[in-house]
Amino acid sequence: QVQLVESGGGLVQAGDSLRLSCAASGPTFSGYTMGWFRQAPGKEREFVAGITRSGGNTLYADSVKGRFTISRDGAKNTVYLQMNSLKPEDTAVYYCAARTYDGVTYYSGTYDYWGQGTQVTVSS
Repeated sequence: QVQLVESGGGLVQAGDSLRLSCAASGPTFSGYTMGWFRQAPGKEREFVAGITRSGGNTLYADSVKGRFTISRDGAKNTVYLQMNSLKPEDTAVYYCAARTYDGVTYYSGTYDYWGQGTQVTVSS
C-alpha cells in the first residue's frame, strides 16, 4: 500500500505559477501510474494529468494542456505538477492519486490510493 502526501498549494494571482508535489511512501513507487485530479466547490472531481510508471507517457485534460506539466522523480518517490499561467478557474483542491495498473485513465474510480489534497486558489 502506498501513502500519498501533497504539498505546494497556496493563493496566487492569475498568470502566476505553482508547483505541486506528491510524496509517496511505501514500496515500489515505480510500480504505480500517478495522476492529479482536482475538485472545485460544488463540482465533481476531475482529471487533470497523469503519468505512466516509466514516465514515458503523459496525459492531460484539455483545460490544462500547454499550461501544466506532470513529472515524476523515482529517486525521490515524488510526482510533480508544474502549473503555469494559472487562471481563476483552476481554483480547486488538488489530489494526487496512484493506480496499480500501468496506463493513465481519466476515471477517478480506477485509481487505488489518494492523498488528502492541497488547496490552490487563483485570484483574478
